[in-house]
Amino acid sequence: MLVDNNNDANDWRNKYDWSDKLILIVEDIEANHMFIAAALKRTSAQLLWAKDGMEAVEMCREYESIDLVLMDIRLPKLDGYEATRQIKEFRPKLPIIAQTAYVMSNEKGKVLQAGCDDLITKPIRLNVLISTIAKYIEE
Repeated sequence: MLVDNNNDANDWRNKYDWSDKLILIVEDIEANHMFIAAALKRTSAQLLWAKDGMEAVEMCREYESIDLVLMDIRLPKLDGYEATRQIKEFRPKLPIIAQTAYVMSNEKGKVLQAGCDDLITKPIRLNVLISTIAKYIEE
């Protein structure tokens, strides 16, 4: 749950104004999507939601203005590894940040090998989410 008093919310918006950015959240679990969307609302980023890997690939083809993808790894229809590989074929410079609850010692290597630029683990910590996105989205 995200709790802010008004001053913190205003400071957050002043520090991270991504109103000109479009972020694709690839997440099959609605509660996880809602958490990420609520966190990113503070930045004024525009958001899209794909519920599986196939939809994510299609959306990345359709919306050339997508600035960053938050990619769940365990997805129906097409997992995050393969979705990332396919997206990177036609959008090689698009930053893709993997998000997963399944963190074994080799997981970071697997997501990087698939083409992801970074990895955040679930449960997602708000400051880690925002700082990781900021590395790739801010010029």
